[in-house]
Amino acid sequence: MSEPRIIEIEVLRYNPESDAAPRSEVYKVPFTDDMSVLQGAQYIKDNFDGSLTFRWSCRMAICGSCGMMINGIPKLSCETFLRDYYPNRVSLEALAHFPIEKDLVVDWSGFMEKLESVHPYIIPKEERAIEEGEYLQTPKQFAEYIQYAACINCTLCYSACPQFGLDPDFIGPGAMAILHRYNADSRDGGADTRMEVVASEDGVFTCSAAAYCSEVCPKHVDPAKAVNINKINASLDYFLRFLRPKGDSQ
Repeated sequence: MSEPRIIEIEVLRYNPESDAAPRSEVYKVPFTDDMSVLQGAQYIKDNFDGSLTFRWSCRMAICGSCGMMINGIPKLSCETFLRDYYPNRVSLEALAHFPIEKDLVVDWSGFMEKLESVHPYIIPKEERAIEEGEYLQTPKQFAEYIQYAACINCTLCYSACPQFGLDPDFIGPGAMAILHRYNADSRDGGADTRMEVVASEDGVFTCSAAAYCSEVCPKHVDPAKAVNINKINASLDYFLRFLRPKGDSQ
C-alpha cells in the first residue's frame, strides 16, 4: 500500500437549527491511493466531527445515495478518489438545486413526487391469468429499454440540469429516463397515461437541451436522449390527434 499523504477537504456545513447560512470547514485528512471521497468524509466524521451528515449505503455505485458536488461537479463520492485531486484541496457540497436538510444531505421529496407521477412500473397492455405464462420478449425488445433501466435515482442529473435549477417544477431528466424505460418496454401499455406528464406545462418541452445531465450520469443512462425522444413522441401525439376519426381515443 502507498504511504499516507495529507489532503485538505473543504466541506460546506449547514445545520438549519443553528446556522443562518451555510459555512465552510476545512479538514486535513490522511489518505492512500485507494481511498474514495466518501471514505474521506467518513474519516472526518469519525475523527474530527461526528455531527457531519451525509448519505451513503452500498459503496459500490449502485444505491445512488452518496451523490454530492465534488469541486463543483455532481458525482458519486464512493467512486471518486481523493488521489485525483491531490495535492490540491477538494471541496464537498450538497447536490445543487435541492433544498439542504443538513450538511451534505438534501431534500428529495420533490424528486420522489416527480418519480411517482410517471407511473414507474409496468402497466400491462392486457390482463393475463397466471396459467397463461410469463410475458416473453425478444433480445431486440429487451435492448430497447435496458439502458434506461440502469438509472439508480442518484439525482446527479438534476444537479447538472440548468433548467431544473431555474424551475424546480420541471419534471427533469431522471424522471423522464424512468418514464421512457417503461414506455419502451414491449410489455407495457401505459404510454398514453404517461403522455399527460410528458406534454404537460412542466414536461419535456421545458428542457433547454443542455445535455449536461447525460455527461454526469454514472450509469450512462443518457437521460437527455430520453427527453428528446419524448419531445418527438409528444409532438407526434399532438398532430396525430387531428388525423384520428372522431370518437377514437387511441
